[in-house]
Amino acid sequence: MAFANILVHLDSSPRTAVRLALAVGLAQRNGGRLTGLFAETAPAHRVGVVATWPSEDHLAAVAAARAVFEAATAELGDRTAFIDVNRGGEAEILARAGDIARAFDLVILGQTETSVRVPADLPEQIIMESGRPVLMVPYAGTYETVGTRPLFAWHRSRGAARALADSLPLVAPGAEALVVEAGRPGEPVDEFADLVVSHLAAHGIDARFQAVVVEEVKLMDMMLNQAADHSADLLAIGAFDSTGFAFLGRGSGTRYILRHMTLPVLFSH
Repeated sequence: MAFANILVHLDSSPRTAVRLALAVGLAQRNGGRLTGLFAETAPAHRVGVVATWPSEDHLAAVAAARAVFEAATAELGDRTAFIDVNRGGEAEILARAGDIARAFDLVILGQTETSVRVPADLPEQIIMESGRPVLMVPYAGTYETVGTRPLFAWHRSRGAARALADSLPLVAPGAEALVVEAGRPGEPVDEFADLVVSHLAAHGIDARFQAVVVEEVKLMDMMLNQAADHSADLLAIGAFDSTGFAFLGRGSGTRYILRHMTLPVLFSH
């Protein structure tokens, strides 16, 4: 099933343009609808003890983001919409953004940057609470296309299976895929690995399977290194999922990837 309804997060930073370019390309590929969600922190306008919302600063930021969005999505015609979360506090932004995200097939977010007025917990909140696949875009580099050389992080877990399935609409025709299963020393390789490769082949995806033995504290570095070796343009991985590694069962692996990603990452939870 194609992503017919995509949500992309907008803010006042230059990286909005990078996310928009990727989101527009995916909407065009799928013939889908694209909605821009403007959400960033801002104080209310205060005169003495009286505070009013929205502030002039917020309204100006919304207008600028809307103009950028409309210019970037002109070719999509009437298949676009713009939403202002219309809140300036972090807790309200997190709650409202999560509620909005549930109504879409795919959510596109940017990696957290300290210099941007966006709640640092926004990616984790959306991944954990929206129930939707989340495509994270790194804060460096340009990514107008994804899915020509995907890497699927595999383990015998619900999250890995969900991430693989959720990412299929992102995989381009003729893609060269790599499925990497990480195991602890002495742990057997998934005996049904051939079924994973066959499943991808049924979707027209040429994939090879690779099992890697690794200590748990090095697992996510290994995944990022495998992605670099494969020249991957997409990593699909289960988020906050029990992978058999106690270190990752607490969500540390997901948070590590969120901090250190070097390519677009599709998270499923």
